[in-house]
Amino acid sequence: MPQLSPDRHVAQIESGAAALAELLASSGPDLPIPTCPEWTLRQLVTHVGRAHRWAAQIAGTRSAAPIPFRAVPDGALPADPAERGPWLRAGAALLAAAVRDADDEIVWSFVGAVPARFWGRRMAAETLVHLADAQLAAGREPAMDPGLAADAIDEWVSVISGPVPGSADERAAAMPAGAVLHLHATDAGLAGGEWLIRNTADGIVVEPGHAKGDAALTGPAQSLLLVLMRRYPPADPSVTLYGDPAILARWLESTPF
Repeated sequence: MPQLSPDRHVAQIESGAAALAELLASSGPDLPIPTCPEWTLRQLVTHVGRAHRWAAQIAGTRSAAPIPFRAVPDGALPADPAERGPWLRAGAALLAAAVRDADDEIVWSFVGAVPARFWGRRMAAETLVHLADAQLAAGREPAMDPGLAADAIDEWVSVISGPVPGSADERAAAMPAGAVLHLHATDAGLAGGEWLIRNTADGIVVEPGHAKGDAALTGPAQSLLLVLMRRYPPADPSVTLYGDPAILARWLESTPF
């Protein structure tokens, strides 16, 4: 599917950080996050705020080497509750500025050398999913923009779920040879929104398009994303699964993150 613009990604990062700040203020830092076991809302927002600063440092310095995640300056959630919302929003703004400035300059990532705007897309998806974690924990239903949710699906199945360069692809070992998993986002007016994940002799291949698969998962892009990220079960009523359920189960088992 067509990738969204860097401006769309950084707008999601900033709006997501603001929404997390509001949830932190209204729900409190000790709220358990069932979709991220052993995390509280404090740990979730600390992770997001630190991740924004980490990605901003990579893009801002045009780093060609990894930067230790916990070594990022200002990576701790402030002790003063009044400073926590501004801290979250400041990290998002820092990342937005770094990505806009660096744009297509090449930097390090865990999937290899990439244009710096990779980090805008990566953190937009990261923020989108972790905001949903917080919303679900607080008893609120996520309300994702379908285009952003579909973009996050595309990034996940095409890039992030794959192996680290030089490692074996566990997805190919988990899915039967020749198997096809079809994902179909059904939102009205969505550009693209269909993926065919094939286990070929050359490994996993992800293609856009519509075709019959051994298994097919259909539903709104938000629901597909939350199933793929294990926030919703495959039997969630917002999605429909056709064909062999073991195909989807094996994909999910082979794509932890």
